Amino acid sequence: MVTMPWTAVVSLAFMVYSVSADTPANCTYEDIRGTWIFEVGASNNNRTIDCSKPFNASKILTLQLKYPDIAIDFFNNNGYWSLIYNQGFEVIVAGRKYFGFSYYKGKTSFCHQVFGGWSHDVLGHDWACFNGKKSETVVKQNNLLTDKIFRIGPKVNSEDMVASINKAQKFWTAKRYSQFENLDEEDLLKMSGGRRSQIFSRPKPAPLTTEQKRVRESLPESFDWRYINGVSFVSPVRDQGGCGSCYAFASMAMAEARVKIQTNNTQNPVFSTQDIVECSHYSQGCDGGFPYLVAGKYAEDYGLVLEKCNPYKGKDGKCQTQQNCERHYFTGYSYIGGFYGGCNEVLMQQAIYSRGPIAVSFMVYKDFLQYKNGVYVHTGDDIGVNRFDPFVITNHVVLVVGWGQLSPEEGGTKYWVVKNSWGTNWGIDGYFWIRRGTDECGIESIAAESTPIFKYAK
Repeated sequence: MVTMPWTAVVSLAFMVYSVSADTPANCTYEDIRGTWIFEVGASNNNRTIDCSKPFNASKILTLQLKYPDIAIDFFNNNGYWSLIYNQGFEVIVAGRKYFGFSYYKGKTSFCHQVFGGWSHDVLGHDWACFNGKKSETVVKQNNLLTDKIFRIGPKVNSEDMVASINKAQKFWTAKRYSQFENLDEEDLLKMSGGRRSQIFSRPKPAPLTTEQKRVRESLPESFDWRYINGVSFVSPVRDQGGCGSCYAFASMAMAEARVKIQTNNTQNPVFSTQDIVECSHYSQGCDGGFPYLVAGKYAEDYGLVLEKCNPYKGKDGKCQTQQNCERHYFTGYSYIGGFYGGCNEVLMQQAIYSRGPIAVSFMVYKDFLQYKNGVYVHTGDDIGVNRFDPFVITNHVVLVVGWGQLSPEEGGTKYWVVKNSWGTNWGIDGYFWIRRGTDECGIESIAAESTPIFKYAK
């Protein structure tokens, strides 16, 4: 650990140059865990601060990030930290939050560095910029996007592919979709999250504790927020089109559902996904993003606006949100389980049942595009793969609204009930079922939630 008198820290003033980092990085939990030194710029700024520009560091903060989510500062104040997918991390300690993307350049991830991170107090005031450096150097080469995988298989969305899927398994039914006929690999990649929301490594579900096993026994066999005493608390299915904005649609769908639940369906907002695509510093527009940073951090730091304030266009561009639009704020954002890697089936059920639908990430394979009905189970890498298959490293974000289980006569398979963002002509009126309890395609490894701050209706 690096130590110095606090008086020296306060008086420190030297130029720190912030380098703009293009995501995605590819950093694991162990790459980030350890001792960090944060160089923090001048405070007393607001949320409009531009941390991509050079700034003078006014103090240095030494932090230890420990297992599983413990953060300890120079004064031995205990706080929390979490990896944010493989992209960056956030620390909350001594009344302040620090968030930054891990530095990335070309095909190289510099997991020991953060440039141009944001810091503010837990009330969202007193903003400052910071740069971070870990005590150990972690440099990783990532060539997965350029590794071409050549396999023989039927063409995507062809009759041969559909027939192959339906022959390979009996869990679900595949079909052709006319809207997929003219899409190329890049279009399909955006539908499944976009290049910048790739996850090259993901955590496994956390083991069930004795208490969680008891909780599981108390939960109903089936539950669905669309059917609560004849009332739906879920907003309508939307279509993200050719923009890799699934993260925004799932995040806004969670926000909408939770407002409906909180207000007993008296408020039914539709939040602007275009505001997220165009205006959020915490995401990458049509190239991807993550619900922890959107439904969580952006919704708390900047707030959400209604659809009418910036209608969805499905493309990147300059921020066009009407400046006089009211902002709707959320708080208490977190990963299910409290930190990245703490999620599991029971914790997801408990969160859904107690607080509302949750935004969940999972792996999209090409066979998933052809889903019609039934309980989705990945049919294998050899189904429908023709040439380069980018989907093995992509990340799609959806909204889990409930769960169920087939009858013993039907096989008894447990499943999640999930809202997609590919329109109502896909799947079961825009929804799908996916096998539950086996972490199918990573569905139980990364889930996030946040809580609305109540706003009285006008």
